[in-house]
Amino acid sequence: MLSTILVATAGQGILRSNDDGASWHRLGLTEPIEFDGIVRALAVDPSRPQRIYAGADAGLCISDDGGAHWRRADGPLNGMTVWAIAIDPNDASVLYAGTGAPSRAVLCKSTDAGESWTRLPVELPEFCSGVNRPRLLTICVDPDDSRQVWFGVEEGGVWRSFDAGASWLRVDTPDGVIRNSDIHAVAILPAAGDQPKTTLVLTVNAIYRSTDDGHSWEGELSSKRFDGLYYTRTAMPLCGPDGALLLAMGDGTPGRVTRLYRSEDRGLSWTPAALASPPNSTFWALAANPADPQLLYAGTKYGDLYTSRDAGLHWSREWRAFSEIAAVAWTPYTAPLQAHAQSTH
Repeated sequence: MLSTILVATAGQGILRSNDDGASWHRLGLTEPIEFDGIVRALAVDPSRPQRIYAGADAGLCISDDGGAHWRRADGPLNGMTVWAIAIDPNDASVLYAGTGAPSRAVLCKSTDAGESWTRLPVELPEFCSGVNRPRLLTICVDPDDSRQVWFGVEEGGVWRSFDAGASWLRVDTPDGVIRNSDIHAVAILPAAGDQPKTTLVLTVNAIYRSTDDGHSWEGELSSKRFDGLYYTRTAMPLCGPDGALLLAMGDGTPGRVTRLYRSEDRGLSWTPAALASPPNSTFWALAANPADPQLLYAGTKYGDLYTSRDAGLHWSREWRAFSEIAAVAWTPYTAPLQAHAQSTH
């Protein structure tokens, strides 16, 4: 199918392909995102596949042509490094964006499809022990109830709102089940049939699972479940009603050994996916789109891009190597991309 792949990097801005990865295009010279800039997050508007959001070192940027061109949204995110973006699955005009190192970690909200932003009332420390300056790595809007919003900070804990961001409650506690404040991902599977809503919180070294809307949790260190791999990078619900999940694991950052795992039972058990060739570092970013649930992408810390065309069962590496991959997205829209003029002198 016709589509555009976007790979967000630390050092090469966003690389884009509109021919299934056969060729790749850099950003233009007049874009608000520098062609050698840092981009940490990507999100595709589910109601308008040509509209893409990017979290960059220049702030929150918007494209209305599938990533061919960009403009920067005005407001408190200008000049901040945006690490995470989430779109409300029930209302695409509502977005959340979180910042982090080298910027101060803050959370902002938009109710007009990213055109303007308001900082939300949650205070995070300027410094922490593990990564010096915290970064907000994950935001998740509950697909069953948009009033419930979650976010996680490396390092600064996992937070939850019951009123669409007006107030916040910290979930991890020193004497609770979730004790590690180094939060890498939050993922929620909506209730389906006789299956209750399932919430996953990933810390750097463990996965915690709740089937009662976060009232209780069960969890185990990842090294005990995933072939000795401890570095729990991220998880992504797969498109479809069956409650499948994809998980990226590694032996550290950047890491030397990494695997992708699939779950067909909402995170109770996991099976390693088949990789046609060994990756060069830990898998860092995952991408899916409901336009084709079979087509998935995964990027590693040091620039390998992998593709699956069977919903994550098997993966092959693309020919193009990138700089550090921070996020990947694809959209069922063909962006009008043009190659840069080549200098012959």
